[in-house]
Amino acid sequence: MPDGPAPGELHKRIRTDQPHTARIWNYWLGGKDNYEVDQAAGEQIRTLHPGIGEYARADRQFLGRAVRHLVTDCGIRQFLDIGTGLPTADNTHEVAQRLAPESRVVYVDNDPIVLAHAEALLCSTPQGRTAYLEEDLRNVDTILEQAAQTLDLSRPVALMLLGVVMFIEDDEEAYGIVRRLMDALPSASHLVLSHTITRPDMPDVDAAVAFWNEHGTPRLTQRTPDAVTRFFDGLELLDPGVVSCNDWHPLDNDGAFAQEVAMFGGVARKM
Repeated sequence: MPDGPAPGELHKRIRTDQPHTARIWNYWLGGKDNYEVDQAAGEQIRTLHPGIGEYARADRQFLGRAVRHLVTDCGIRQFLDIGTGLPTADNTHEVAQRLAPESRVVYVDNDPIVLAHAEALLCSTPQGRTAYLEEDLRNVDTILEQAAQTLDLSRPVALMLLGVVMFIEDDEEAYGIVRRLMDALPSASHLVLSHTITRPDMPDVDAAVAFWNEHGTPRLTQRTPDAVTRFFDGLELLDPGVVSCNDWHPLDNDGAFAQEVAMFGGVARKM
C-alpha cells in the first residue's frame, strides 16, 4: 500500500453523504465500492439518460483496446495513468503486463476512496512495476517528479487521461495541463484521452450532466467533439481519430455498442 494517511484519517476524508463520480462510475460498471447515495444518484442520472451506463463500459473497453494497441503495435512499456478511478477488472497494468510482463505503470488520483483501494493497483508482475501517487492533475511538476521514480521519462510513455480533464472547467487550463505533460515526455510517447461531449443531437446527456453538477462532486465540463480533438494538437492522431469510445478499434468479443456514446476518445503519438 502506498504511503499516505492513517486509515482513520483517510476515512474522515471520504464523504458518504454526497454522491461522487468515481463511486457512481463504479456502480455503473457493476462494482461494489459505492454507497446508497451513489446508487440513488446513478439511477436518477440513468432516468434522465438511459444509456449512461454504457458510457462507463465503453470508456473502460476503450482503455483496454488502447493499451493493447500501444503494447503490441507501438512497443510501449510505460504508462502514466492519471485520474485512475476505483480499481475494476482489467486495469491498465493488468492489460499491459498480460501482454508484456515488464511493463511499468504509475497511477495518479486525488480521491481518498481511490487511495483506500490502491493496493489492488499495486499487484505487479515480478518483471514489471506499479506505483500509486495521491496527487491532483493540476500539479504537473510534482506528478512528473514522482513518476520518474518508477518510469524512465527519457523513454516513450503512454499518458492515460481517461475521463479526467473534463473536471477542469477552464479550457485554457485544461489544454495547458495536457500540453505540459506531453512536452515533458520524449518522442514516440502517446496520449490516450477520453472526454464526455455535448452535441445538439444528444440533449439527454446535457440534462444528465446538469443533474450531476447540481447534486454531485466534482463538477464536470462537457466539450464539443472539436474541442476534445484540440487536446491532441501537435500530435499525430492514430486512426480513426477522436470518435465515440465504442468506435475506436472495436473488437468482436468486447460487447461494443452499435450506437454512439457521448464519451469520445482518441490516441495520438508524439512525433
